[in-house]
Amino acid sequence: MLSKEDNETLCRVGKGTPMGELIREYWIPALPSSEFPAPDAPAKRMRLLGENLVMFKDTNGDIGAFPESCPHRGASLYFGRNEEAGLRCGYHGWKFDVNGNCMEMPSEPDGSNFKDKVK
Repeated sequence: MLSKEDNETLCRVGKGTPMGELIREYWIPALPSSEFPAPDAPAKRMRLLGENLVMFKDTNGDIGAFPESCPHRGASLYFGRNEEAGLRCGYHGWKFDVNGNCMEMPSEPDGSNFKDKVK
């Protein structure tokens, strides 16, 4: 029989917990592909391993999943627009690819590399 401490270690899967960090090293089935009927369809929202995520299928048919909160002001990316191979935040227009990399920042001047530092 497990001790209370061992049970807690094995059952807690939030970010930063021993089991949570271990599980995050492996693929986890989250949604069937049938949940994404067409590219550029509205994003899906889900909670997995204690984290709120947003998932979407981009123009190329690739599926992305990353934290739901925009790194800029914390707005929900669930309400963003899925367009032209990325998910655009509805608050300030930052656009992210399927890996969560920032692709565009409309408010930044041409030639700015600030978007490359955001994920």
